[in-house]
Formats: sequence, C-alpha cells, structure tokens
Amino acid sequence: MSLSAERRVRWLERFGDYRKRVHRPPLIVEGHLQRMVGLTLEAEGCQAPVGSRCTVIGSAGAQVEVEVVGFAGDRLYLMPTGSLHGLTPNARVIPRAKGCAAHVGTALLGRVLDGAGRPLDGKGMPATDAAVGLVGRPINPLSRAPIERPLDVGIRAINALLTVGRGQRMGLFAGSGVGKSVLLGMMTRYTEADVVVVGLIGERGREVKEFIDHILGREGLARAVVIAAPADTSPLMRLHGAMLTSSIAEYFRDQGRQVLLLMDSLTRYAQAQREIGLAIGEPPTTKGYPPSVFAKLPQLVERAGNGPDGGGSITAFYTVLTEGDDQNDPVADAARAILDGHVVLSRGLADASHYPAIDIEASASRAMLNIIGADQLEAARRFKRLYSLYRQNQDLINVGAYRAGSDAQVDEAIAYQGQLTGFLRQDVDQAVGFDESVGELLGLLSETGQDVMEVDR
Repeated sequence: MSLSAERRVRWLERFGDYRKRVHRPPLIVEGHLQRMVGLTLEAEGCQAPVGSRCTVIGSAGAQVEVEVVGFAGDRLYLMPTGSLHGLTPNARVIPRAKGCAAHVGTALLGRVLDGAGRPLDGKGMPATDAAVGLVGRPINPLSRAPIERPLDVGIRAINALLTVGRGQRMGLFAGSGVGKSVLLGMMTRYTEADVVVVGLIGERGREVKEFIDHILGREGLARAVVIAAPADTSPLMRLHGAMLTSSIAEYFRDQGRQVLLLMDSLTRYAQAQREIGLAIGEPPTTKGYPPSVFAKLPQLVERAGNGPDGGGSITAFYTVLTEGDDQNDPVADAARAILDGHVVLSRGLADASHYPAIDIEASASRAMLNIIGADQLEAARRFKRLYSLYRQNQDLINVGAYRAGSDAQVDEAIAYQGQLTGFLRQDVDQAVGFDESVGELLGLLSETGQDVMEVDR
C-alpha cells in the first residue's frame, strides 16, 4: 500500500472517531435544590423544558421524581409526582432526557392503573403496544366526523329524553351522595360501546375499590380500563391521571372502536391545577381558581369526540361536583360552556329514593335534535312539558288548592304523573336498550290524558 493510501485510511479512521464523539448524547448539566415551600421546589443551575421530568437526589440516595411546571429567570419550578420525604437543601437535580408518556395497547383492557400507568391490581405491567404523549394531539375540527348516530348507554331516561350521540361530550352535574357513581357504573355495564375508559380522579381511595368491585363488577371491568388517582396522590399525579385516561381513549378511538369515556371528576382535575397554579405564584381569580384552570379544561375536553369519517369515536361523560348543589360554581359554569349537554342529578329526588335522580327539567342534550326521529322528539317534548307542568303546580295539588277541571293541561299532567315518574326510575340491575327506551316512551304517550284518567278511576 502506498504512503498516500495509508494516510487516507488513517484519516478515515480518525474521522470516524470524531464522528462518534459528535453524535454522543449531550452532557447533562445538573442543578441543585435551592428552595422548597409546600409542594413547590425551586432549582438552580440546570435547564429543562416545561413538562419534562427531573430526578432529585436526597439524603441517603433517596430519589424523588419531579416535573417542570414553570420557571422564572434561572430558576425552575418543580412539582413532585410522589412523596418529598428525604430531600435536603442543595440536593442534586438531574434533568432527564425523556419526558412522561402514556403506554397504550389492547392489553390494558381489564386492568386498573394509577396516574403514571403503573398497575394497581397486582397483575404486573401490561404488555403495551406503543407509547404516546400525555398531552395528545389536536384534531382539525373540520376533519371530525359529525355526530349522527345515538349511543346506547343502557339508561332509559337518557336514551329516550336526553339522547347522547357517538362522539358527544356530556357533563354529569351532581353534589355528593346523589348516586353519580352508581349511574356511571350502570352505563359502564350496559352501554353498547366497544371499550369503556374510566378515570377516577381525586376521589377517596375507599371509593375506588368499591366502584371496581361492587359497581363496575367483573362484567364491566372485562372491557374497561380504570385509571385511579385518588385524593391522597399529588396534584401533578391527578392531572396525569386525567390526561392518561384521555390518551388511552384516543388510542382505542384510533383503532376504529367506539369508546365511552367516564371521568369522575372534572372538578378534581380543576382543583389539582389550582393547587399547582397557586403554588408557583399564579394570581387567583374566581373562588381562588387561577386562569390556567380555565385554559386547561377545554384542552382536556376537546380530546374527546369523533375522529375522521369512518373511524372511531369517544363519547365522554365528565362529572362536575356542584358544591352545595350550586349550579353556578365557576368550574360548573365553565364546563357547561364547553360541553355538548349536561345531565343534572337532583338531591331532592335522591332524598325521595328516586333513582337515577335525573332532573329532566334542568338537563339537556345539545346534539339530540340531529340524531333522533321526529316521533321521538315530539314525544320527548311532550313528556318534559307534562312533567314540568306538574312540578310547577305541585304545591297547589298537594295542599288540595287545585280543583280538577280548572286547567285541561294541568289535569293531563296530573293524570300522567304516575307513568312519568315510573318511566324515569330504573333499578341498578336493570338494563334498558335504546330501542326499548324509545318504544316505552312512545307507548307511554300514545294514550290521551282522558284515557289515562279513566284508567286511574
């Protein structure tokens, strides 16, 4: 080999060494923990994008996983995903190259996971197919398929009077102890959807097991994925639990399946964001909620809905807790503006053992006009008119101040009252399909009020 050829080989080898050095992973600059107040950590000396993860090395090698939620100047604001036990001043803060992701796949069916996607049911990590972002990707609103077909949820009052379409997003407004968890469990077991994704966000830990064992049951769990981020977890983990729930639902929608998403509750999601926003210095607005709460609510809700034409859909129910049954709560008011309808549960009906305690007068489905026939629409309107007439005159009727024959419409409402109330009630173990619900509604109102009064006599 000639001298020039040998030099050429050596230069190529040296160039290869340089190339390997250039393509090495970038050096990670560590920082140190400067301040900790409440759940907020402040770090200096390192840089990391918002949403990325860091590891804080405490005393005796204790490691705490944190997420970057903001910055000011050279300082990073961090929130923990778990316990802060063992942290000391000037603890090492090491940015991680990879951010948080949602691991998805059909193996998730029948599983119960926490907000980070770790198993809570003791069955080991599921064999997932892919990893997707927690934030999700926005869908062009013009590429979404329209809401044209109803989704059977197995609840007679909703199927017939508050018909829900595939891809619709509904709010379930309720105070505490009025049966919202039972109603969600009934929909999980009786719906015609292919997959059910349940997010239990910010609820009591005891209620998680009760919902899975007694309300959901084996039959409901077989085609469901449950994400549980109870109230004792960090606010960041509660946010991630809600986002993970949406990511899993999006995965099954992209597979062409009809998904029913049930999130309990949207209020706890907003409260978790409020804790984070206030902790990093965001100014409070209405009832202590910072502006970021009302920016994140539509970002979460808009992830549900239909995909492109011919694809799958996510039909979502988000529960909204109304403090003291106040329908003008800021979160409830914001949710009504971004959802496609709302089902209101009444404490008065629940106290009277009327279940499900759906207040038909206060509830509405905005997509109902586009997905039902004229006969059902006319029957639903007549049902609500008669039910409302009786409620408006109920005090006069109860004290005997109303005389029969004074108003023909009120007489008709009184005659139908027993049938209307019976139609709205449904046992927990009773499933009523969509066609059956509509048939019962049409059959109920096919008789004239005079015929009903004759039968009552």
